[in-house]
Amino acid sequence: MDSTALSDRVVIAGGSGFLGQNLARRLAENGREVTILSRRAPSESGPWTHVAWDARTTGAWCAQMNGAAAIINLAGRSVDCVKTPDRCDEILRSRVEATLALGAAVRELDTPPPVWVQMSTAHIFGDPPECVCDENSAVGYGLAPHVGREWEAAFEESKLETMRGVVLRTSFVLGRSGGAFPRLVKLAKFGLGGRVGHGRQGISWIHETDMNRIFVHAIVDDSMRGMYVATAPQPVSYADFMRGLRRRIGMPIGLPTPAWMVRLGAPLVMRTDPELVLYGRYCVSQRLKHQGFEFAYATVDAAMADLLGGEAPGR
Repeated sequence: MDSTALSDRVVIAGGSGFLGQNLARRLAENGREVTILSRRAPSESGPWTHVAWDARTTGAWCAQMNGAAAIINLAGRSVDCVKTPDRCDEILRSRVEATLALGAAVRELDTPPPVWVQMSTAHIFGDPPECVCDENSAVGYGLAPHVGREWEAAFEESKLETMRGVVLRTSFVLGRSGGAFPRLVKLAKFGLGGRVGHGRQGISWIHETDMNRIFVHAIVDDSMRGMYVATAPQPVSYADFMRGLRRRIGMPIGLPTPAWMVRLGAPLVMRTDPELVLYGRYCVSQRLKHQGFEFAYATVDAAMADLLGGEAPGR
């Protein structure tokens, strides 16, 4: 591969959502040219070029990757939905087929990107009630672990041997403009930010800034190879997370919600899967720690302070 032919362009596949747009802005601030590949155009305009892609087949869009510095694959249907059989199938196929399509595309290029950063999920570890999972932990049982295994297997099949590959098993990304965090803030403001179920389910989280920094490191740091857990070093229980959120916004009331009510209300009212909030996992990254990565927001209180502003009210 002729490295002199590489540009500063980064291609983000499936980058039209909250995480992709956030990353695209960060890369543009760093002087990168960004191309977003997705079915639908991003909801906002920004410092990127959008190219339509069905996330299943190859086509004219492949030329966008020729000579690019890196490709980042975020493509996949949101799991924030009611898990009907059709949607479960779509969640799996949208990830696997998009990854295989990218693999077919790089084989058509004269100068494929030297780096492929692949999104995966920390939910691959399942929902262990107490154990702390890291890069050496076993894969869990259920839909999400199955999807995670197939997603990563498609990546290994698709990546060229000449490419440096980085897999990021990503946790709950806390951001101002998207994802689940703004929804939790609204619930807390209405006094509904109490314990859900027993409240001991783990929340492994990462601030959007640190998530973007990990992506950038994966692109530029040749020592990053293989799989990493992308999560802050201090996971917390759901009860502690919501307690910290209420304290940050100055809401003294947080009504608890029993599990049976969540199982009834989540699909009917929120149109989502109740297990997303009733279960969880505690994850840390040993590999990021050993490689000296320093988090800008290592505690959930620091992350919430940045996202919500102000000083935390007294306990």
